[in-house]
Amino acid sequence: MVLGGAAVGGLAWYEASTSYFQSRYLTEWGQRMSFKVAPGKSDAIRFPANGPFDQRLGYSALPQLMPRLAARGYVVTEQARISADMARAVDAGLFAPYREKTQGGLTITDCNNQALFTSRFPERVYDRFESVPDLLVRSLLYIENRELLSPEHATKNPAIEWDRFLKAAADQLIRKIDADHDAHGGSTLATQIEKYRHSPEGRTSSPREKLQQMASASLRAYLQGEDTTAVRRQLALDYLNTVPLAAKPGYGEVIGIGDGMAAWYGRDFGEVNALLRDPNANPAQRGLAYKQALSLMISQRRPSGFLADQKALESLTNAHLRLLTSEGIIPDALRDAALSQPLRLQRSAQSVATHSLGGRKAAVVTRTQLSSLLGVPRLYDLDRMDMSATSSLDTALQRKVTETLRAISNPEAAKEAGLVGERMLGGGDPSKVIYSFTLFERANGANLVRVQTDNFDQPFDINEGTKLDLGSTAKLRTLVSYLEIIARLYDKLEPLEREALLKMPVAQQDHLTQWAVTYLADAKDRSLEAMLQAAMDRKYSASPAESFFTGGGLLTFENFDKRDNDRIVTVRESLQRSINLAFIRIMRDIVRHTMFNMPSSSATLLDDHKDPKRQEYLARFADREGKEFILRFYKKYQGKSSSEALESLLQGIHPTPKRLTTIFRSLDPGADAAQLGAFLEQNLPNASVESSSIERLYEAYSPDRYDLADRGYLAGVHPLELWLVGYLRTHPKATLSQVIADSADERQNVYRWLFKTRFKSAQDVRIKQLVEVEAFLEIHKMWKRLGYPFDTLVPSYATALGSSADRPAALAELVGVLLNDGVRLPTVRLDQMQFAKGTPYETRLAYVPPKGERVLPSEVARIARETMALVVENGTAKRLSGVFKRPDGSPITVGGKTGTGDHRFEVYGKGGVLISERVVSRSGTLVFYIGERHFGTVTAYVKGPEAANYSFTSSLPAQLLKVLAPQLIGEINRSENIGTGSCKPAPVAAPEAAPAETKTAG
Repeated sequence: MVLGGAAVGGLAWYEASTSYFQSRYLTEWGQRMSFKVAPGKSDAIRFPANGPFDQRLGYSALPQLMPRLAARGYVVTEQARISADMARAVDAGLFAPYREKTQGGLTITDCNNQALFTSRFPERVYDRFESVPDLLVRSLLYIENRELLSPEHATKNPAIEWDRFLKAAADQLIRKIDADHDAHGGSTLATQIEKYRHSPEGRTSSPREKLQQMASASLRAYLQGEDTTAVRRQLALDYLNTVPLAAKPGYGEVIGIGDGMAAWYGRDFGEVNALLRDPNANPAQRGLAYKQALSLMISQRRPSGFLADQKALESLTNAHLRLLTSEGIIPDALRDAALSQPLRLQRSAQSVATHSLGGRKAAVVTRTQLSSLLGVPRLYDLDRMDMSATSSLDTALQRKVTETLRAISNPEAAKEAGLVGERMLGGGDPSKVIYSFTLFERANGANLVRVQTDNFDQPFDINEGTKLDLGSTAKLRTLVSYLEIIARLYDKLEPLEREALLKMPVAQQDHLTQWAVTYLADAKDRSLEAMLQAAMDRKYSASPAESFFTGGGLLTFENFDKRDNDRIVTVRESLQRSINLAFIRIMRDIVRHTMFNMPSSSATLLDDHKDPKRQEYLARFADREGKEFILRFYKKYQGKSSSEALESLLQGIHPTPKRLTTIFRSLDPGADAAQLGAFLEQNLPNASVESSSIERLYEAYSPDRYDLADRGYLAGVHPLELWLVGYLRTHPKATLSQVIADSADERQNVYRWLFKTRFKSAQDVRIKQLVEVEAFLEIHKMWKRLGYPFDTLVPSYATALGSSADRPAALAELVGVLLNDGVRLPTVRLDQMQFAKGTPYETRLAYVPPKGERVLPSEVARIARETMALVVENGTAKRLSGVFKRPDGSPITVGGKTGTGDHRFEVYGKGGVLISERVVSRSGTLVFYIGERHFGTVTAYVKGPEAANYSFTSSLPAQLLKVLAPQLIGEINRSENIGTGSCKPAPVAAPEAAPAETKTAG
């Protein structure tokens, strides 16, 4: 029995020393741990839990990302399948056994597979074991895992050092009895790596987790075979590259010695390694570099504590320097050089991701879209994910365009490019102008973004990130709405015979329906194409002599070219020459048609003052008008104290005893006459009010004697402003929704006079205004369906001239619809994604665009396109005529619409008198298409007081597109690559070989 025990003990000792049996069993098991990537969605995949490594690289989020991306049109094209044995190992609780990565990070490539953005975390790593200074390796092994690289037993399991493990286990048992007993850990580098990568929060919280780490590390060690020599060297390398070293404000999570030296000490990685490799290097410099690296290696046991406490870290590092010298790991001279220099942790550092020149704005925009697609709110987290994405952008073309946009900020370059002169830059500083350019290609069922850039070195994106006054570009939207209404009338009226058409009741002011009825009653060609062409030949006056009641007021407009003032022009010419007054009248016809044809039209209330619906409409007007004022006043007084609100209220009136008394008594009805006297004395410093007068005022203007409307009139302020200031005194934390709800009765009371029938003319004005607002709600639906980016339109005919604002990207979307014959296609910047390449979680996805949505009849799109071509042939963009040509010299059809926006800040006094105005921005925009596949926008924009120094029009962006033409022509003439988002020319098919001659026997 003794011999048997000795044999067992000897065998156990042998196994503990050599891992002979473990190596055979685990190698055989490990060879069955495999995965492969195959087409389609996987039915054999296991995603990891929430370990720090798996979270950082995005692996644990993949189960949530897949359905999210599927809902946005991305389809899994390939995915990893793990072997049955690997699945069983993971299901049993092991971490997935495969060769894990040292670095992760986001890579974005363009349509030519050129780098657009690249980030790698950690950034600074040793690429192989031999590149690690031997001094670091020896120090690391002594501190953490002394037997790791022992050459004695090639099959040694690096996950367990049995002597350390048993001692650590014994220490833990003793500590349960004696809490003061010093218990050291028994973890090897292999188990530590498993812990900080895959255990929750990177910690070991139970014996079960420790066994999980050991078992996972053991299996991982034998994936390459029984000999673990290479694996053990790799473990030392991986540890140095990936050990977590806390987080640092301004830098983020610090991973690995390389990034740790940069983040915590501001050291260059290459310089540090050179010093550590060279024993003859400057002693002081070498000693400091070693001390800093050593401090990071020992801080990993409690990095967030030691790296926040420089004194404690210094003390611990110095102790290790002495210990390492006594054990012969480092020489005395190195110790002394290191001890003589204190550690100084840096408190600021910056991590820099790289991306190509000219791709800066594109990288930001693309990453922002990717962030939104994935539901990853921070770019910091996105950049650390182990993924790649393919963008539709063309980086080479992007770079060329960006360089041109930046170059013309120089006055000489701008002049040479023809950007200086009348309706151009004039005397304005070219460097203050922001130029933006986008180019799309219609291909493979989507609008692919090929170029998106500007000369503005900030994340701000004027294409999509702001609300701009783009002037006459709104005429294109107005024209499309006009043609769409004609097409709807065609669908409604064309089936009717002539007699039925002529008997059809039409509102007197609905000129579009009147014209449609007349046209179809007499037309020989009753096709939609013919009717739309006839509608384009309808004529409108361009005279500015008429005043227009719209938007709640009487407005007048001017033409840009005064020679148009006495002309009567067709709709076609109105767009070609961008004639303002014609489009004001076109918009008026659109609004009136909509007023009389929208569901539950209320325009008939204007004809019958006895219609019971009038009272309902007046009540709705009072409620809407009141809400608008409440909103305005709430913004004015929100967050102000009672005294600040009162001061602000009084600033808007000419103070008299009557007005001040009315305000005081309304806001503080419980105050007495003496308090009123003090209030009057304070606010009438240059007047004296006798006490008897104060008594009379106090009684005369009691809030019980007047309703809210009257008190507002007496005080010279809007009644609802007076009410709100009083309300906020007693409800200082009220939300807007609470204010709206509690003001319902007051809003009706303020407009009570409207409900008296003797004020019919005033009622009609209010009804017209409300019906116009409703009509614009319907028009907004039409615009929104075609990509209009905002939730409301300004209810005024001036919307036809750009008063409702727009975005260049949204205008480009409209042109995309027109270019695609009325079918709206999705806009795509990212067409492929790949997650976790080379891992058992690998997933590849591709964007599959949904079927296009028809939003316009093809005839409408075609005629709008033709009219845009007239703008270039002989209209406001004629400088582009003949600029783009095919390789054979024939002209490429180009269409466009120009617009100029001059946005001003206006201050009005009482009675609507304009007190002052100042220019706050100026913009010129061209939205265009070139040929059959390409379209986009060019915008010039100046913001701030400097805008007053510029008088450029949309001629400026038109000239800029002409300047860019030589750079764009290659992309325009490139043959389409069917079935792919690539921007490489489609391969030219080789000519078919002539059939071989067949000889027959004669």
